[in-house]
Amino acid sequence: MSVNWESLLLAAASFVILYFLLNKYAFGPLFGIMETRAKMVQDQISTAEKNRAESEKLLAEQKEAIQQAKKEAYDIIEQARISSTKEADNLIAKAKEDSERLKQDALKDIEAEKNKAIVALRSQVSALSVLIASKIVEKQVDEKSQQDLINHYLKEVGGNKV
Repeated sequence: MSVNWESLLLAAASFVILYFLLNKYAFGPLFGIMETRAKMVQDQISTAEKNRAESEKLLAEQKEAIQQAKKEAYDIIEQARISSTKEADNLIAKAKEDSERLKQDALKDIEAEKNKAIVALRSQVSALSVLIASKIVEKQVDEKSQQDLINHYLKEVGGNKV
């Protein structure tokens, strides 16, 4: 088998020319596009990772804010419960004080009315005693008449309600 050197040389020269032409007009732009595409994909991956990290950070902040809000709500509820308990205790204590004061006022009023009634009764009894004594002195009565007279005056005193 014989090698045709002219054809081989012509094929090699054609190959080299084709390689330079393809490298300049096809491979160069193609590799440039592929490199641009690879860089764009890498940038998107980097951006996605940054966004994911930021999302995780925001999620953690939101969870912390929710926990803080729950704690504040619990504190507010607890404070309201304590305040209402204190207010109820104050109202009960005030009601007890008022009832005790009213009771003391009523006892004082009763005592004053009792003293007035005693004074009025004493004055009536003394007036009646004087009246009975004057009636007895005016007429001399026997024991039965005297008993009737006392009963009559007692009925009269019983009829005058004080």
